[in-house]
Amino acid sequence: MARKNKEVYLTDVLIEDVAAEGKAIARVDSLVLFVPFAVPGDIVNVKAYKKRNYMEGYITEIVKPSPQRLQPFCQHFGTCGGCKWQPLPYELQLKYKTSQVYDQLVRLGHLDVPEVSPAIGSDNTTFYRNKLEFSFSDRRWLDFGEDPEAFTPQQRCGLGFHVGRFFDKVLDIEKCWLQKDPSNDIRLFIKQLAIENGYSFYNIRQNQGFMRNMFVRSNEAGEFMIVVCFGYEDKKAIKTILDATAERFPQIISIYYVVNRKLNDSISDQDCILYKGTDALIETMEDLRFKIGPKSFYQTNSAQAYKLYSVVRQFAGLTGKEVVYDLYTGTGTIAQFVSKGASKVIGIEYVPEAIEDARTNVLFNGITNCEFFAGDMKDVLDADFIAAHGQPDVIILDPPRAGIHPDVAKVIMDCAPRRMVYVSCNPASQARDLAIFKDKYRITHVQPVDMFPHTHHIENVCCLEIL
Repeated sequence: MARKNKEVYLTDVLIEDVAAEGKAIARVDSLVLFVPFAVPGDIVNVKAYKKRNYMEGYITEIVKPSPQRLQPFCQHFGTCGGCKWQPLPYELQLKYKTSQVYDQLVRLGHLDVPEVSPAIGSDNTTFYRNKLEFSFSDRRWLDFGEDPEAFTPQQRCGLGFHVGRFFDKVLDIEKCWLQKDPSNDIRLFIKQLAIENGYSFYNIRQNQGFMRNMFVRSNEAGEFMIVVCFGYEDKKAIKTILDATAERFPQIISIYYVVNRKLNDSISDQDCILYKGTDALIETMEDLRFKIGPKSFYQTNSAQAYKLYSVVRQFAGLTGKEVVYDLYTGTGTIAQFVSKGASKVIGIEYVPEAIEDARTNVLFNGITNCEFFAGDMKDVLDADFIAAHGQPDVIILDPPRAGIHPDVAKVIMDCAPRRMVYVSCNPASQARDLAIFKDKYRITHVQPVDMFPHTHHIENVCCLEIL
């Protein structure tokens, strides 16, 4: 039988610093205590649980707030799982993110790195996302003390984000600060319309209900796309929802719907049916234009994506003669962004639909020196592939959070490009991977880029030169 963690109550705890994963830390009786939603300098009372050699807890009372503590701007702070660093001034967020990158590379990866450049901040710290997903629920999250029996079935319906640690609980969102107007109005309008028409909201435990989830995309031009997902087909009801939404919001230039009968909300394997309007949004970056469809991957902070790709291009140091391999290319945005400076760019990606998007956008932009290939990286990238497509002078890596497969690392070591640019949304896995290359490459530049203000997440770019 598993041993239960011992519960303790701690008073007047001084929060000292910020740790990985966005939690703050204190030290109590020689043990490290991890506490979310705290700010260095806070004095707090904490309900804590002893683990093997550390403690975790949550604040029960702020005895004395830190001089640096800000009032959270979102009414859903603390319940919604996002934007946990709202109490931290943004300049401190950037400082801690820069420190996080250094700690992961040096302390975890045991790497010899140059000075880590300060994280590049986002000009917009609110309303910066171009895509959000919302879930419908017939059992919305209730605050502690609220009696479910006191609410009508309609009042129990919610449309918003899943609450952390509870897969079946959805927090009904009044106002989200992540996506510009009229994103909030679109969500609230569709929710109210569904309630007024008596359409059932989804129950994830029973896997039944009509209104399931929805996506809202936007571009820098202020145009919107919505994808509304239904649990079963009811053409009259679908028409009612989509026609009314289209009439109410002329900013929506593309409307899709999905009938999803499977057990998860992902639409990657579902048919997206274009109901009205154009089939894609157009996003621009310098002289490039990218078509963004309902399933397309595009960095969710468009303005910061430009800064990120500019760092990648700078680190790549292209002269126009190089063969560049863009591994984990996604929809080929980085490949196309650097293509002017390269002789040839080869992009490889696991998701076939992403490669189709990449090929579409290459034609759209009139680029002739990019080729894209779909398949598992460890299976596609081998000696025969390199012999057929050319020895890479520069390799750009932008893998998923888990990092690169050891087989991929071996192929890279064997072909020995003179330079690599490694982009990562997870400095921990990046540090592990870079350690593989440290006997053959040196790290010359480290540049974090903040894509997600008010969260602990950070994108990091490392430049490696062959020894």
